[in-house]
Amino acid sequence: MEWIKLVYSWNIILSISLIGWLVAQVLKTLINFWVIGEFDLERMWGAGGMPSAHSSTVCSMLIATGRYVGVHSPMFAMAFVLAVIVMYDAMGVRRETGEQAKVLNRILNQWMDDNARNAPIFADKKLKEMVGHTPFEVLSGAVLGILIGFILPVNL
Repeated sequence: MEWIKLVYSWNIILSISLIGWLVAQVLKTLINFWVIGEFDLERMWGAGGMPSAHSSTVCSMLIATGRYVGVHSPMFAMAFVLAVIVMYDAMGVRRETGEQAKVLNRILNQWMDDNARNAPIFADKKLKEMVGHTPFEVLSGAVLGILIGFILPVNL
C-alpha cells in the first residue's frame, strides 16, 4: 500500500488524470459488454464510445489542477484551454472522421462485392469507424472526470 501512496504523491495531478482515464476505459468496456453482449478487450484502449475517456482525463486533470494550485494559476488556465480543445475535437473533427469512415466502408464493401477478384489486396481493408464521440458521450466523460477530480485527495 505504501508504494501506491508513493506513486500517487509523485505527481498528484498526473495520477488523478490517469485514474480518470482508467475508470472511463473500464466503464466503456463494461458498458460495451452490456450493450453488445460480447466482451471486446480493444475497448480498454480504443477511442470512441461511452463515456469519453478523453473528456474524463482532461476534466479530472482540470479539477485536480484547480484544487492543487488554485483556479487563478496559469496551470489551471492551461488545463482549462486543453480540456475545451480536447472535448471540442472529440465531438467535432474526430466524430466526423468516424462518420466518413462508415460511408467509405460501405462504398468499399459494395465495390468489393462487385470487383473482389480484380483487387484482392483490398479484400480485408476496413477503416476504423469508432474514433469520435457524441455530445452525450463527451458530457458523461466530463461529469465522470469532474467527480473523480473532486473525490480523489490532492494532499496526502
